[in-house]
Amino acid sequence: MLKELQFSLSITLLFACGFLYQFLLRSSCFFSCLMPFKFQQDPEALLSHGRGIVFVETSERLEPPPLVCCAVESAARVYPEQPVAFFMKGLNSSTQLPSNSSYPAFSLLSALDNVFLLPLDMKKLLEDTPLYSWYTRINASTQAYWLHVSSDASRLAIIWKYGGVYMDTDVISIRPIPEENFLAAQSSRYSSNGVFGFLPHHPFLWGCMENFVEHYNSKIWGNQGPILITRMLKLWCKLGDFQGLSDLRCLNLSFLHPQRFYPISYPQWRRYYEVWDRDLSFNDSYALHLWNYMNKEGRTVVRGSNTLVENLFREYCPRTYRDLIQGPEGLVTRKLGPGNK
Repeated sequence: MLKELQFSLSITLLFACGFLYQFLLRSSCFFSCLMPFKFQQDPEALLSHGRGIVFVETSERLEPPPLVCCAVESAARVYPEQPVAFFMKGLNSSTQLPSNSSYPAFSLLSALDNVFLLPLDMKKLLEDTPLYSWYTRINASTQAYWLHVSSDASRLAIIWKYGGVYMDTDVISIRPIPEENFLAAQSSRYSSNGVFGFLPHHPFLWGCMENFVEHYNSKIWGNQGPILITRMLKLWCKLGDFQGLSDLRCLNLSFLHPQRFYPISYPQWRRYYEVWDRDLSFNDSYALHLWNYMNKEGRTVVRGSNTLVENLFREYCPRTYRDLIQGPEGLVTRKLGPGNK
């Protein structure tokens, strides 16, 4: 009798699992039902060790373009033991998305083991920082470059609160950054804010947030971004020019040589979309900033073009290349890399 009951329960459970599997496959909640835990992580718990890699999206966009996807995937591969947090304004705890076939890039990022997609709630994020009073009185609809300004504010607050490394979504990681407190030189004596890293509650970032509010002017592009960081760096350090490929150091802050992230300067950004010159070496670089803001021509990665950017995608974000660039014909020809499910 007992054996018959156990057999009946096993059959019932098997049918129930089969029904649930079919339901999820056919239901529009397939994607949103399987992945909600990836959206509900507490940033403080996730990033509390100060070792996270952070990206920010301040538009309402939920489906990242291939370059954004590549930036996040490449970071996940270079830092497989560290959380990669992608803060997205368009995401909230009640977000319901259609099937993953409608959002292939979002689905791809959700499937990466160490990537976490988090809602960007600026009001909550900026609490307990000098930026809170500015944010609560500003009228975003009247601000020039608001997407950039709000991103500039968010990245400062996130890294000040949690520590870690911030990267723009057009930065492709190629090897680990061996620094804790650093800024990235765009050129001699001029800092970018597209990549930087600090331990939690670093006083340099608190000073940046205070200066952000004191000298706020949204009509000047970059005034709250690289101009701010450069302005604060000059107050913090008395730095000279770079000597050879050596980085500069001041107190507990490193100012990294332009070769680390900007071996191709912004006037030459089209080189990324030209046929790869194999004499061009990135042996001294940790990541590459592709200057997407300059790309008003809408240049993209073209499979089979042998451009530098295509080769970067193939090497450092192979899953993005396979799924979003190469097309379905390559689905079974390429193995998944580290950090991929």
